[in-house]
Amino acid sequence: MWTHLRRSFVMAVLCTLVFGFLYAFAGTGVAQLLFGYQANGSIGPNGSALIGQNWTGRSWFHGRPDDAGPYAANPQKNVSGGDNPLVANGVNGESGATNLGPRSKTLVADTRALVAYWHRLGVAHPTPDLVTTSGSGYDPDISPADALVQVPMVARATGIAPSRLRRLVASQTHGPQFGFLGSSYIDVLSLNEALARLRAAGS
Repeated sequence: MWTHLRRSFVMAVLCTLVFGFLYAFAGTGVAQLLFGYQANGSIGPNGSALIGQNWTGRSWFHGRPDDAGPYAANPQKNVSGGDNPLVANGVNGESGATNLGPRSKTLVADTRALVAYWHRLGVAHPTPDLVTTSGSGYDPDISPADALVQVPMVARATGIAPSRLRRLVASQTHGPQFGFLGSSYIDVLSLNEALARLRAAGS
């Protein structure tokens, strides 16, 4: 009996040490070594480069419309705003797609409302990405085409020449991972931070 108890106690201690401490420390070490930026979090002074967030007005480049147009947050109705994961207008956001299919009348109405929303901002031909929400609400990136169609809007609002803004967009464009996975993309936060620096340099 005491032999069995001793063996059980030793096994419990060993399992606690291996799976409770060593495994966790090994996982943390690998994360710090290979993915330090992601593991330590991405919240900076202006927001997160890894999580989509809200941009309002004509003087900034906008991301996917997770909290714009028909998906906007409404604190009175306790609506967080589309699939926006952050706190928007005092309401905690949520992650998840709208789950509206291509035959959905609601999706058609929302998309038309977003097209009108972009027209009011001065974007004549919004891209499909700019009138549809992302699948998760966490997408922080847009395509170069999404940014370029916003150049006239930002140029009029900031007074910066469109040619300079196009060069800014090009400088912030990242190619596909490993040269072939995915497509070119732009992190909206990084783009707007670069835009803020450009505006400060010109003032």
